[in-house]
Amino acid sequence: MSVADDRTAPPETGGSSAIAPDTRGWNFYQADPALQDLLHLYLPAELMAHVEPHLERLGHMVANELDEAAMLADRHPPELHNRDRFGRDLQSIEYHPAYRELERAAYGTFGIHAMSHRGGVLGWPEPYPATAKHAFTFLFNQAEFGLGCPINVTDSGAHILRLFGNDDVNDRFFDRMTTTDFDRLWQGGQYMTEKEGGSDVGSLASIARPEGDHWRIWGEKWFCSNADAEVVMLLARPEGAGPGTRGLGLFVMPRHLEDGTPNHYRFMRLKDKLGTRSMASAEVKMEGAIAYQVGDLDRGFVQMAEMVNWSRLSNGVKSAALMRRAAHDATAVMRGRVVFGVSLLEKPLARRQMLKILLPTEQALSMWMFTADQIDRAEGGQGRPPSQEATAVLRLATPVLKFRATRDGRRVTGDALDMRGGCGYIEEWTVPRLLRDAHLGSVWEGTGNIVALDALTRAVGRHRCHEAFAAALHGKLDEASAAPADYVEQLRGYIGRASEFAAGVAARAEDEAAARQATSMLYHTATAVLMAWEGTQIAARRSDARRLLWSRLAVEHRLRSHDPFTPGDTAWEDRVSRLLLDDAAVPMAEVAPLLSD
Repeated sequence: MSVADDRTAPPETGGSSAIAPDTRGWNFYQADPALQDLLHLYLPAELMAHVEPHLERLGHMVANELDEAAMLADRHPPELHNRDRFGRDLQSIEYHPAYRELERAAYGTFGIHAMSHRGGVLGWPEPYPATAKHAFTFLFNQAEFGLGCPINVTDSGAHILRLFGNDDVNDRFFDRMTTTDFDRLWQGGQYMTEKEGGSDVGSLASIARPEGDHWRIWGEKWFCSNADAEVVMLLARPEGAGPGTRGLGLFVMPRHLEDGTPNHYRFMRLKDKLGTRSMASAEVKMEGAIAYQVGDLDRGFVQMAEMVNWSRLSNGVKSAALMRRAAHDATAVMRGRVVFGVSLLEKPLARRQMLKILLPTEQALSMWMFTADQIDRAEGGQGRPPSQEATAVLRLATPVLKFRATRDGRRVTGDALDMRGGCGYIEEWTVPRLLRDAHLGSVWEGTGNIVALDALTRAVGRHRCHEAFAAALHGKLDEASAAPADYVEQLRGYIGRASEFAAGVAARAEDEAAARQATSMLYHTATAVLMAWEGTQIAARRSDARRLLWSRLAVEHRLRSHDPFTPGDTAWEDRVSRLLLDDAAVPMAEVAPLLSD
């Protein structure tokens, strides 16, 4: 029996099937036709043919053995040991074997951390475009969100060294950070947050003093994830440097010195976190730790921002992954649960709840694909010259994705828990872990307020990136001529309104409180446009125009206001829900009338 058949099979009476099945036995790649469709849009045919078997393999692993490992790693968080068995002051962090299994899959089997940096990963001769790499990120994090941070900071740390490190630094660290030989690998970490400054990075108090060919770092870092990484990127203020972010330098700090002894910093304690329990986050005190300068001393914050932006994109992809995993679980319930003699799939209210889970999930998928593609365009990937326009689009798209997808992740995982009911609240099931992990996205690499202000005051207000962003969206609509003309024009109108709204908020300091609203409108407008474009392209490829209906739902529920005392057009929505929740393709001729007001 195929995965698709298994998803739609009626449950047995009594026993586990009376409660509702979970997703064990699925393949999360095969169960995600939208992911497959969008990869066909964004990746060259030869690369798509190469990665698809690997994605299918990972899709099965994350739904089965890696999911089991993630559940174990979550239940058995890492432990800090301050001394070894001989009483020596040698700190170590102990991980459950299930966490090591997850690491070997991510770093060794699939090499996700190395895909952007070297050829040969999974047999492909060149580095992968960001879109392909993050397809693996998206699937892997449907099993394990906690390890997503170490994978990303290893990847983004290597990116920073490649951009700004000198030959001596890169010769020492880069190869070990990007190897797929797990036993040789040096994972990366990022130590930035301090008690004195979380989002206010300019108030960091760590001090760096030069000593020969290296520096020594003193100070405390407050929230250090992947705490015992072998290669740590951090900011510190060179002694005598000025205040604020301009006075910060960027350094790379090894966990062990060249003679094999530990570097001069200590873990004060591990954080007892709400989610991402599998991965060690610590408070760290540096006591003259040896580190090496990366790039120009007076541009440390600007250089670290490159790492933060890579992390924000990765954060958005991972939040999208949590939503997709939650949607998979809700789908298993909806298709596998019978109540009062009727399948949940036949209940209009259950279908409506399922649309509420799936709409933000599909929006996030479209937005991260678009954003990842802008990286490839900006850097000149896939045989294209580097694009300044794509760089401007990326500068806005990244915080817009990070802001909205992480917030939606919290709601979607909660709604999926509600779909399963009481079992969804029990830690033996998957959704509680998803819900706990989802709350990290909103505070990791900047809280919602900070990211919204970055999008509006800097990307829009300072750099006017909304102009390139709007132009890119109009370009997508230029390619969507198969969609009804009146609907395309409606979407063009929303692009203009969202862009004008964002520019107005950015121009007036007194409107700061509207920054979140304006950022959300950019996101919802962009995803409505992207899903319309995707729908026309998918319809041309395999005669299925249903993704246009997700676009229409985004317009209906994200861009329009409604009278809260009226139920709306329930007949229209019921028709749309049946089409979207069925597996059958729907041609443009049937979809087009449903796009009209």
